[in-house]
Amino acid sequence: MLKYQFETRFKEQMEAFKRGFNDVIPLQMLKIFDEREVEYLLCGLSEINVEDWRKNTVYVGYKETDDIILWFWKAVENFDIEMRARLLQFATGTSRVPMNGFSELHGSNGPQRFCLKKLGEPGSLPRSHTCFNRIDLPPYNSYHDLKEKLRLAVENCEGFEGVD
Repeated sequence: MLKYQFETRFKEQMEAFKRGFNDVIPLQMLKIFDEREVEYLLCGLSEINVEDWRKNTVYVGYKETDDIILWFWKAVENFDIEMRARLLQFATGTSRVPMNGFSELHGSNGPQRFCLKKLGEPGSLPRSHTCFNRIDLPPYNSYHDLKEKLRLAVENCEGFEGVD
């Protein structure tokens, strides 16, 4: 049943789409990019309003005034446009902000604000849950640790093997 739902059901339409897409951009040229890079190429990068992102964030296990949260937002503000987009993609599954801003962010169950949750050990990397627009953020001991671990997580993230 799953094979039918995800493969067979739309096979003819997908083949037609691939042929048309290939007429515009040869598929062979796209093979050097991963799925995140293809999204950047097709959609571009938009400016991300960090203040709007911050205003529309919920915290679990942290308070907005905790050092770790202040460090997180300082890191985001210091990231360039591409790194902000990659962080957003790491957390939500897309590098694009909803048309009306972060208040319109949706998860797998409908409206779902961005969330920073206290979880993990200081030596571990942040972990994302794109279906819930959430980052599990360990309680790091310094701004430098947080920024470096966040950068490592975002730059080295892999696709998922199941729904998370």
